[in-house]
Amino acid sequence: MAAKAAKSAAKPASQKAASNLKADKDELLKYYRDMLLIRRFEERAGQLYGMGHIGGFCHLYIGQEAVVVGVEAVKKPGDQTITGYRDHGHMLACGMDPKGVMAELTGREGGYSKGKGGSMHMFSKEAEFYGGHGIVGAQIPLGAGLGFANKYRKNGQVSLTYFGDGASNQGQVFEAMNMAQLWRLPVVFIIENNQYAMGTAVTRAHSDTHLYRRGAAFGIPGTEVDGMDVLEVREAARNAIDHAREGKGPYVLEMKTYRYRGHSMSDPAKYRTREEVDKVREHNDPIKRCEQRIFDSKFATEDDLKAIDAEIKAIVKEAADFSLESPEPAPAELYTDVLA
Repeated sequence: MAAKAAKSAAKPASQKAASNLKADKDELLKYYRDMLLIRRFEERAGQLYGMGHIGGFCHLYIGQEAVVVGVEAVKKPGDQTITGYRDHGHMLACGMDPKGVMAELTGREGGYSKGKGGSMHMFSKEAEFYGGHGIVGAQIPLGAGLGFANKYRKNGQVSLTYFGDGASNQGQVFEAMNMAQLWRLPVVFIIENNQYAMGTAVTRAHSDTHLYRRGAAFGIPGTEVDGMDVLEVREAARNAIDHAREGKGPYVLEMKTYRYRGHSMSDPAKYRTREEVDKVREHNDPIKRCEQRIFDSKFATEDDLKAIDAEIKAIVKEAADFSLESPEPAPAELYTDVLA
């Protein structure tokens, strides 16, 4: 019986009918805009880091934009998002103000955590965003805990728990998945497989590189998804979230994606070639793929998209200016928001 459950627990997303991968004009332009906001925001964050305005660690989401935008497209009000330290894109996709996010990156009091959390640790209860966590894999049992709270309260909400391919090897992943399936918790475990855990390729760190099978031992269904295609992400996420919301328990989504920058801003990324990165940028960029869909459907012209880009750049500039103009936290803030 267990073997049968494990066998049925994992399916590639290629079985999905292509007819589902459609969007109307407003939807497609929104996905394009949301992904472009993340891209331009992260590019500016990288510049500010290079100028010394952002201290500590800074992990950019460039290249992975379709994952969080596709998932957030089908999230309902009240559903929670929790992730690791590559989190700026998730915050923006949740609707958090770019000014508050950038101010937190620069350690200013106008930031979401009053300048005390920085890049890796910020939260917004209003946006149902529960971090940003610096400890590898720490968010996974916490995400299961959010799912437990949802079931206890019978509120019909789902916990969207993101983590990377490296974190998927953490022991707490399997502990959380076991409990989530045992108690049929409404959790979607979203593995953002960007091919490299810091500097280690997936093939060097995983005996089974099909990470959507991570929950198979517990009978948790899983799907492999083209994480560079925002519409495929959206449809896979819709199925997984519906599964969890209907009381059927957790679901695993493996998003096959790619990060263009190093693991963090201090990573020279010498473990891969420039040609490899350029090939993905040229042939599989999530924003370019969305752009091509827009052109193919005649939803917008090149000038229309240039106007959107100009608007996004103005928003990002405003966020950067705000972050540098906002004062640093007062020394007394050291003693606030501390659990003692």
